[in-house]
Amino acid sequence: MPMSDHLTDSALHQTRRQWLGRSGLGLGSLALSSLLAQGKTPGPGGLPGLPHFAPKAKRVIFLFMSGGMSQLESFDYKPLLIERNNKPLPDSVLRGRPVLGMSKNQGSFVSTGSPFPFARHGQSGAWLSSCFPHLAKQADRICFLKGMVSDAVNHDPAIIFMNSGAQLPGRPCMGSWLNYGLGSENSDLPGFIVLVTKKPADQPLSGRLWSSGFLPASYQGVPFRSGREPVLFLTDPPGLPPALRQSTMESMHHVQTDTAARRQDPAMQARIDQYELAFRMQMSVPDAVSLTNEAPATLERYGPEVGIPGSFAANCVLARRLCEKGVRFVQLYHPGWDHHGQLPELFAGTSKEVDQPAAALLQDLADRDMLKDTLVVFGTEFGRTCYAQGNPGKEAGFGREHHRSAFSFWLAGAGVKAGISHGVTDDFGFDVVDGKVTVNDLHATLLHLLGIDHERFTYPFQGRDFRLTDVAGKLVSSILA
Repeated sequence: MPMSDHLTDSALHQTRRQWLGRSGLGLGSLALSSLLAQGKTPGPGGLPGLPHFAPKAKRVIFLFMSGGMSQLESFDYKPLLIERNNKPLPDSVLRGRPVLGMSKNQGSFVSTGSPFPFARHGQSGAWLSSCFPHLAKQADRICFLKGMVSDAVNHDPAIIFMNSGAQLPGRPCMGSWLNYGLGSENSDLPGFIVLVTKKPADQPLSGRLWSSGFLPASYQGVPFRSGREPVLFLTDPPGLPPALRQSTMESMHHVQTDTAARRQDPAMQARIDQYELAFRMQMSVPDAVSLTNEAPATLERYGPEVGIPGSFAANCVLARRLCEKGVRFVQLYHPGWDHHGQLPELFAGTSKEVDQPAAALLQDLADRDMLKDTLVVFGTEFGRTCYAQGNPGKEAGFGREHHRSAFSFWLAGAGVKAGISHGVTDDFGFDVVDGKVTVNDLHATLLHLLGIDHERFTYPFQGRDFRLTDVAGKLVSSILA
């Protein structure tokens, strides 16, 4: 009997591509049904061939200090600045280069030392200011990068650059790249989660900082909020019966699947994936964000603000819990570092908010044997100038201008040498004289620790192969364990 006799009229009018698309989605639905019947759900496994080699890190926690944290009040000790406090900055420091930003309106530039004393800590002898007494106890676990540089000197492009490798929005951020390339270890939670400290922000933090850019939308970061509803629109509306919710999901899945088969549009499949993930998250998220099962001694370690929902301390505990549950990339944003004035008072307060929780996170990960395969990153979008902004004669009045030519990061955990400092700035902390690390270099190194060769990890878009490191980036091999 001719094959056409077995086909319906609608099937006869399908193209070969449409028929294969429908068949593939049908087989996928059968596989999904089979897994659900076994009490399992499939999670994205990442790209074939990734990782390129055995990774040292399985996951990343990125503690982002939004606003431009001063390296001179934290980790880059400059005694000459203290010695020359309130004296004119030597011409040799600027070397004829024009100053940037709001500094162009200043009539004079005076050397301004840190108002906070520094001391050496641990067997490594790392220099930390008195603003970080708890992190000082973790000094031998930390790798300080004191030679960071950026191409951007204004907040928005600098934060976007630090997250995506490009100053203009529209590129995928690092968390999305990892979520896309390596997949998720837990199909019931997003692979990339964002936590923002609940406090007044000196610089706006928009969703483009955790955008998937031109990657499928299913790889974007999912912000978790404080309060009773961590994820917007995840909770069923009052009065919605579970059976109706289930039937609604099935109807939406049918419509979206049919549309995806006809249009062959990857965005439709991404939407289906998001619907299904949201449905599973209704069960997984409440347990993930609850601190009720945490031991009192553990919570006490993170400091007095751990009981405040949305605090940096509470978010640090959540970051560890999410990593335990298989989340690939957790990013914590803590605003409040844009100190153009009243720096001594403001820096002391903001550093106190992060010092104990960040130190507790390192200790907590180590105690749970997770630090060996969890990479913790602590950084900011740029640093601060060695000269004062405002009135340096009044201790409470001066601030520091944005500075892209030298600032500090630190790394700890999987695959990173512990208890070292990489990079040296000049005596005024104005320029990097050895061990310079660009934003692209940092990204290349982080990808390497996750088993990825940054030059081979690309995505085709608008006729070009894009990558997180753009067309630059060198591995900082000297900090690798």
